Amino acid sequence: MNKAREFDQSVVAELKALLGDRVSTSAAVREHHGKDESYFPYALPDAVVFPHNTEEVRDVVDICRRHRVPMIPYGVGTSLEGHILAINGGVSLDLSQMNKVLAVHEEDLDAVVQAGVTRKQLNEYIKHTGLFFPVDPGADATIGGMAATRASGTNAVRYGTMRENVLSLKVVLADGRIIQTARRAKKSAAGYDLTRLFVGSEGTLGIIIEVTVRLYPVQEAMSAAVCAFDSVDGCTRTVIATIQSGIPIARCDIVCDKTIDAINKYKKTNYRVAPTVFFEFHGSQSSVVEQAEAVQALAKEHGGMDFQWATRPEERNQLWQARHDAYFACLQIRPGSRAVSTDVCVPISRLAECVHETMEDVKDYIAPVPLLGHIGDGNFHLMLLVDPAKPQETEIAKQFNKRLVERALRMEGTCTGEHGIGMGKMGSMRLELGDDVIDVMRDIKRTLDPDNLLNPGKVVALQ
Repeated sequence: MNKAREFDQSVVAELKALLGDRVSTSAAVREHHGKDESYFPYALPDAVVFPHNTEEVRDVVDICRRHRVPMIPYGVGTSLEGHILAINGGVSLDLSQMNKVLAVHEEDLDAVVQAGVTRKQLNEYIKHTGLFFPVDPGADATIGGMAATRASGTNAVRYGTMRENVLSLKVVLADGRIIQTARRAKKSAAGYDLTRLFVGSEGTLGIIIEVTVRLYPVQEAMSAAVCAFDSVDGCTRTVIATIQSGIPIARCDIVCDKTIDAINKYKKTNYRVAPTVFFEFHGSQSSVVEQAEAVQALAKEHGGMDFQWATRPEERNQLWQARHDAYFACLQIRPGSRAVSTDVCVPISRLAECVHETMEDVKDYIAPVPLLGHIGDGNFHLMLLVDPAKPQETEIAKQFNKRLVERALRMEGTCTGEHGIGMGKMGSMRLELGDDVIDVMRDIKRTLDPDNLLNPGKVVALQ
């Protein structure tokens, strides 16, 4: 009896006894859960389950543990480093139907949600309260997935990343235990910080099923602007000057001329085709004007050519939706291509230097290379477009990314500002942190998941 037949007859039968028709082995469903937005080949799970509550997740874990079957937590599949690929087969736990907002504590500025709640869903649910959840990675990702990958986004320069905005987690461990990592207090010194341990663990240490997140008051005034520059250097130097001047900018993203041209074609917009920075300002009516005027003056000093203002909510939303759609817009530069997406982050003082050296490097690349990123916190991305039918192109992109990572590390930066490690950056993480740190991570993994069943082959390899 082959492994696939044994899996079908035993594990799937038990899962169906538990969840009924919320277990699927169809090719279409498995393929959907065996791919993400990365350049890696598809890797399909043997089955997909759709639990609705904590107890069902625990029971699925118990079944998989008894049969030594890998488990891969799944949100909406927007990851960029192969996080959710079932490289050893197993069961994909799709948590998207665990999508209830369990509690909103308006006075305490926090909310408790199931892992499958998306960021847009949460903000729609709480909009009547005058509060919002700020972490905004672009894709309408699940809160559980965002916690698992330590996601970031356009608002990080002011409001921080998931690391700063998760107060507590409920997690199912590999042995079936259900733990709550903390209470709702805004600070605690009670033992090891397990919340931070699981934030960014990418499903390799436990399955996140509930998240308690910080909320923030919607500001009295918000305005956004798009400013074109005569060079990428002008963009980066303006942003550095803005941050170092202490201007409390809320959002600050860069796109190069190739990216803005792709956005114009994809979204039917008419932004000037030039290196561009998207800004947003939050505060009182007067402070927003002061911030914007200060940034506009700095931009002018560094080659800023114009400010296009967006003050009405629909205008601001349109502006940021254009930025969020940049990834898909840039894929159209080479139709049929996939993207090897880079993700370095450096101290803000080294940002201009890192971007400048990188833009010199891309001049010899095999295809146009769009640049975009959350430049306000030193994080930027390149999209290295490759033909999936030509493996040599992927190798060229990976070598380019290796040079970029080495450049960022030389400047005391990191190999990943927000996408995470997954499969794609395990070697880069070792280069960044060293063997001793990787060994400590491996020891933690062995302690919490001794059978290597939770998303195996991601973040750290036990072999």
